[in-house]
Amino acid sequence: MALSISRRLVRSFGPSGRWRRVGSASVANGSLHCPHELLGLFPQESFSTADFSRSVRDGAFFFGCRRLSTSILTPNGGADFPSDLLSKKKVIAPDREIGMNGMCFTLSLYILTGLYQDLVIPVTNFLGEDKGMMVLAGDVFDVPIRKDIVHRVVRWQLAKRQQGTHSTKTISEVSGTGRKPWRQKGTGRARHGSRRGPQFRGGATMHGPKPRSHAIKLNKKVRRLGLKIALSARAGEGKLLVFDDMEIPTHKTKNIVNYVEQMENTKKVLLVDGGPINEKLKLATQNLHYANVLPSIGLNVYSILLHDTLVMSRDAVNRIVDRMHTPINR
Repeated sequence: MALSISRRLVRSFGPSGRWRRVGSASVANGSLHCPHELLGLFPQESFSTADFSRSVRDGAFFFGCRRLSTSILTPNGGADFPSDLLSKKKVIAPDREIGMNGMCFTLSLYILTGLYQDLVIPVTNFLGEDKGMMVLAGDVFDVPIRKDIVHRVVRWQLAKRQQGTHSTKTISEVSGTGRKPWRQKGTGRARHGSRRGPQFRGGATMHGPKPRSHAIKLNKKVRRLGLKIALSARAGEGKLLVFDDMEIPTHKTKNIVNYVEQMENTKKVLLVDGGPINEKLKLATQNLHYANVLPSIGLNVYSILLHDTLVMSRDAVNRIVDRMHTPINR
């Protein structure tokens, strides 16, 4: 419909050879005819093309068109802009309650703006002593849980750790003679040219595996997000414990057994220390299948998922947070 109306307007100006369009005015037969909006900016009578070109060169024409524009706003130009076109809708909604299955959840403003809430967790040790409190960064230990990200990271880990040393021999690598087993015709047997073929015992393997890398590509930010999600999941379940340090009195295994028995609903525990693993702790846990030790640099998503309880030292938490806040090198 708009196209048909514009064509009617074009036809109303006459044949296309008699006029041409310049800005918001039409020039026909060497004289300028301005629309009704520009009548107040120029004299009422028509003037020649030379006069119009001179006004364009001086900038008077475009200055007049700018006065008519509503797309240029100035700090003190509120009266010039129609007030009825300004939106009065609030950009940020206040806090509100959302009902879901009989429960009320408060949608806070920090969720809308993409911020996270820090967590405060008590600090203890193997003996169960109170060692104060520690604040966990919300952007590391309180991110939304996404199973698809965890699945991608675990798949990347398992594929990357494959050795890929599998190898089979082709027909050129199998040991054996290259002589033709028997003549081509006259024996009644099938024709063959080599004893090293895949159809013979001890022969080659066709299309078999060769040494290769099974690693797949995964962006660094996705890997980092997967570790954050795993840590947040353990913190949300109450299965994240923070110890002041990982010091134990002796290297006896029975000490670790007693410590794990004191933990509630713990079947498999992962101990994470900041720096190199203490030798006593390493000796005390190496004979237990349900207790494993890792340095903070080796903490990964798959190891967290294999253990239902995660125990971290203060130093390990600080190092993990620093690692998560370090910009990604591209």
